[in-house]
Amino acid sequence: MITIEQADRLKQLPPYLFAELDRKKAEAMSRGVDVIDLGVGDPDLPTPENIIKKLAEAASEPRYHRYPSYTGMNEFRKAVSRWYKKRTGVELDPIQEVVSLIGSKEGIAHIPLAFINPGDVVLVPSPAYPVYAIATMFAGGIPHEMPLLKENYFLPDLTAIPSDVLGQAKMMFLNYPNNPTAAPATLDFFRTVVDFADKHNIMICHDFAYSEMSFDNYVPPSFLETPGAMEVGIEFHSLSKTYNMTGWRIGWAAGNAKIIGGLGRIKSNIDSGIFEAIQVAGIEALEGDQQCLADMRRIYTERRDILVDGLKKLGIKVEPPKATFYVWFEVPSGYTSASFAELLLAKSGIVATPGNGFGAPGEGYVRMALTVPKERLAEAVERMAREGF
Repeated sequence: MITIEQADRLKQLPPYLFAELDRKKAEAMSRGVDVIDLGVGDPDLPTPENIIKKLAEAASEPRYHRYPSYTGMNEFRKAVSRWYKKRTGVELDPIQEVVSLIGSKEGIAHIPLAFINPGDVVLVPSPAYPVYAIATMFAGGIPHEMPLLKENYFLPDLTAIPSDVLGQAKMMFLNYPNNPTAAPATLDFFRTVVDFADKHNIMICHDFAYSEMSFDNYVPPSFLETPGAMEVGIEFHSLSKTYNMTGWRIGWAAGNAKIIGGLGRIKSNIDSGIFEAIQVAGIEALEGDQQCLADMRRIYTERRDILVDGLKKLGIKVEPPKATFYVWFEVPSGYTSASFAELLLAKSGIVATPGNGFGAPGEGYVRMALTVPKERLAEAVERMAREGF
């Protein structure tokens, strides 16, 4: 019998946050608890019917059953370019400046492999989506945390990064509208980022997954809208949250042609691209009837208001988010992120994500996702009130 030992890159990883949440949820459900899951951000709304219909039509065509191009169908990349032009005013070369992704997570996980050598530093926000730091470590890079703090509106303080770190840094991840804090960013902030990147020779990778999930007439800006952004970075995007297509695994990266080309070289050696019938459906998502976006925003606005108003009545400090489907709030005095989340599950059957699971600066916060019907959100608040929260 051989000895099976995991590679060092796996040994250094903490348990994946959402896998641990699933485990705790399963334990509670096995005890008969009626769990209200506000943990993982997976839309409960269905994919719009026109997109499903287009997939069914395309899937019946044999020409889409062969190996796809790893860079994506030209028609899909052109649709992405047209979306950017219409939504942000940014003009893209669909062949040189757009690459399709098997969900944006795939691209985020692979981009350090294209540009980061062992020992290089990558600037990652914290708290943040865990994949930024994990992908860096898989490439042999060293993540340097940029704390996202309330006093800075959950934007990184670029002036606080030590000079010796800047000398080794090659890449920076950003994500606005932000997960988990739901914070927005302004074009003024992005202009600062572009100047910073140009000065210190750092490429920017911006995760724009929640661009269309915004409320109260707020329109989140794209990083690529910023003058000079195309010279220093790229932007990741996905159809997952916008069109309730998380299981479909389709997204893209767009921006600087050399960075896109490097990511494309990694992909050509690792995957075989997205099933072309799904790309045809993706074109329909981007260019078909967009009433689904207005409906989505209306539904999440109603859910947000129910949860935020309910939390406020319980005396919890919380601000209504302008974007994303997350509510990020400070835990009551006397609790840690973990202890409050554990108490929510034990006493009220509510799954919430402890803020420190996204990074140490998230300590003292909890994230709840608006991915259940409004009736269940109201029930969650009622359960918390009954238990004295």
